[in-house]
Amino acid sequence: MSRLLDPVSQKERRAAISLASIFGLRMLGMFLILPVFALYAKTLPGGEDHTLVGLALGMYGLTQAALMIPFGMASDRLGRKPVIIVGLVIFALGSFVAAYADTLAGVILGRALQGAGAISAAVTALLADLTREEKRTQAMAMIGSTIGLAFAFSLAAGPAFYRWIGIPGIFAMTGVLALLAILVIKYVTPDPGRTAFHSDAEANPARLKDVLRNPELLRLNWGIFALHAAQMAMFVVVPFALVNGGLDGEHHWQVYLPVLLASFALMVPAIIYGEKRGELKRVFVSAVALMFAAQMGLAFTMDLFWGVVAALFAYFVAFNILEATLPSLISKIAPPEAKGTAMGVYNTSQAFGLFFGGVAGGWLAQHHGYGVVFAFCAGLMLVWLVLAARMVPPPRVKTQMFHVGPLSEESTRRLLARLPVFAGVEAVTVLPEEGAVLLKVAQTGWDEEGVRHLLSQISEGG
Repeated sequence: MSRLLDPVSQKERRAAISLASIFGLRMLGMFLILPVFALYAKTLPGGEDHTLVGLALGMYGLTQAALMIPFGMASDRLGRKPVIIVGLVIFALGSFVAAYADTLAGVILGRALQGAGAISAAVTALLADLTREEKRTQAMAMIGSTIGLAFAFSLAAGPAFYRWIGIPGIFAMTGVLALLAILVIKYVTPDPGRTAFHSDAEANPARLKDVLRNPELLRLNWGIFALHAAQMAMFVVVPFALVNGGLDGEHHWQVYLPVLLASFALMVPAIIYGEKRGELKRVFVSAVALMFAAQMGLAFTMDLFWGVVAALFAYFVAFNILEATLPSLISKIAPPEAKGTAMGVYNTSQAFGLFFGGVAGGWLAQHHGYGVVFAFCAGLMLVWLVLAARMVPPPRVKTQMFHVGPLSEESTRRLLARLPVFAGVEAVTVLPEEGAVLLKVAQTGWDEEGVRHLLSQISEGG
């Protein structure tokens, strides 16, 4: 039996688990403070200025967006692990600066340093080095699940940590965990042996123009920008809305925990329905519409405690659906050879959204009041709703990538001629320099056995 049919190896599993833990750590560092930071900031000099509070929340995103792709490119030249370790050191330094800051300006500096440890692209590239192409989707899914769980855990646990150790303690804990993560990278994560460029996982500047000219990808990039801009803007205000409703910051978990659990219960069937029935656009557009309704609900009920709770429930249902479906849509729409580039632009858009939303939300809260912040978020969602309603329904395909080893010109021609003949194969891309074949195939019913047999013949020199 060909190695194309091998199960996930122990080395690949170890790589995925260890690197997923690194991603989860960084998400904890960003999100644990999110539900309570605005309350803590009021105790610091400058904390009465909501603009500075928003800047402190969003500054992480600015440096992250600026340095994410450069860190990934540096890892191609300098090695994955050294770049990741440097990034974790910078992240830890920023955490300790924020922990010991006695002014909001000091926290802003710490958050900027946290974001400057922008190792996401380098970690993804290392994962690509350590996994075979045909197993990489599973490994990426593990990382995606870890990020989602980290976000949910942070919102529910953040208020409890705030009560136990305070925001400085959360920052210090994050710094210590970052230093421990260096030991994980050094001693638990396998060494890659050989570093190579992976078009499905890394940004390629040569493909950037194609990605930026694709209107369907631009809609999705606006979506992730707007989604996270609204998230950061609203959390400048939401903690105060809950406090005004009679719930002190240390007990906000009593709202977030049940709301998150209930929202997950609704998210799963919605996504299954969209994927299995080919109704992903309908589910997606409905989630954007629900997000718009949630923001309008917050704007009109922020003085009513249970109105805020109901709007937060709608928000998290929509957020979880959108956060899960957006990467899937990128994968379906992006050209296979530019998937890594498309994800790089997508992730950068997300980080810029965090910064923009924090600053805009803080400025609006400071100068125009809390209700205007939610109106601003609703405006972002309304623009997105118009764009999403006009999107082309995504093809019912998935991307499959296989490593077949060095390819001659003759082998490349054979693959390009023969692979499209198999049932369910919609598009074929052969990357001789990477020894890889990328296929867009039907979600069900494609001739996987026939494709694997042909690839086995090619990889074995047949």
